Amino acid sequence: MLPVQNHRSRESVETVVIGAGQAGLAASYCLSARGREHLVLERGRVGETWRSQRWDGFYLNTPNWTHQLPGDRYAGPEPHAFASLREIIARLEEYARRFRSPVREGVEVTRVSRNGNSFQVESHGSIIAADNVIVAAGAYQRPTPTAFIRSLPPGVTTLHTSEYKRPSQLPPGAVLVIGSGQSGCQIAEELLAADREVYLSVSKCPWVPRRYRGHDFMHWSIETGRADVTVDALRSPAARLECNPPVSGNDGGHDCHPLWLARRGAALLGRVEAIDGSKIRLGSGLEESIASGEAFVAQFKRAVDELVNAKKLDVPDPEPEEKREREPLPSIDTLDLRDAGVTSVIRANGFRPDHSWIEGLERDEQEWPLHRRGITALPGLYFVGLHFLHTRKSSLFLGVGEDAEHVVEHLAERSARVK
Repeated sequence: MLPVQNHRSRESVETVVIGAGQAGLAASYCLSARGREHLVLERGRVGETWRSQRWDGFYLNTPNWTHQLPGDRYAGPEPHAFASLREIIARLEEYARRFRSPVREGVEVTRVSRNGNSFQVESHGSIIAADNVIVAAGAYQRPTPTAFIRSLPPGVTTLHTSEYKRPSQLPPGAVLVIGSGQSGCQIAEELLAADREVYLSVSKCPWVPRRYRGHDFMHWSIETGRADVTVDALRSPAARLECNPPVSGNDGGHDCHPLWLARRGAALLGRVEAIDGSKIRLGSGLEESIASGEAFVAQFKRAVDELVNAKKLDVPDPEPEEKREREPLPSIDTLDLRDAGVTSVIRANGFRPDHSWIEGLERDEQEWPLHRRGITALPGLYFVGLHFLHTRKSSLFLGVGEDAEHVVEHLAERSARVK
């Protein structure tokens, strides 16, 4: 019997970058600036995660001036506006074109393994030998598993936020959104604007004011040092998975938290604890979750006020607090989907890392790759773009370039030593 022929093409390159989002393109720019040979492999098109895992009406919730990739800072007429999904993708495409990033689209990497002193990068159609691999496959790779969601009754449409595209995608009826982080709150806002009845299961996610004392919260996050808090300063590794404070970039940018949504018609619920047919069992911590969110806002404002006073900054005085009676929060332990007319459930419970396709990679108990600012124990294997890779801003347009520069500098020094 003749041996089975392997028809996959084979080639070699100094460095393979996996992913052509903001992290992968930032790494590619830094490699190009140093004259380092490399390829960028992208499973879809440039900015694929933005294309396939965001909803149509998505707006970036950080202002345009935070777009600060290496060699590319926003210089348009609206630095304080917020980019639509189409604009984000267009910016990434233009960035890649401008410095001629060697992106190879439609190549999904299925396995990375060690082969002697180099790596073997496999896709469905090829094998590439590389001295170095920079993994820029997104901040997260898979939706957080939710075992009890399988207990929902037949006929209820269930989508993760990465699958949701628009209100018309859902059947008529009320919608239950599970999770009140950035995506959960923004999707709830969009559904309310489409005249859908919305139930929001509130998680313990802090929130911040969109603007305070004349500046966007991102300005104050930088000025107070919050954006530069390093992963080493977190109280535990699990803190990396805590949700980001919800704000919205829609309609010029505004607050977007559970109380803001409740004032616009959303029904707030406690955390979902179990599902039994059409009945959802809810936890009793709604009041505590709301109190925690309000406390975080107060803490944020206090940090800003202290900075303003210490540096004698010329900014407006704090806005007068709006005096309004807060509606009593509901205290219910069960929601019957059938009685409430709920026909759709949106899972806004976040994502988890998944790098199981990288052979020999050490990972911690939460499946995060073990590294030091993107540098792993496997010589030549690097990461960029992970949430809290080094600082709070590591996965953002604002911060990913700093980590890419650090990783590429280490790569270049290593390559010089090896040769």
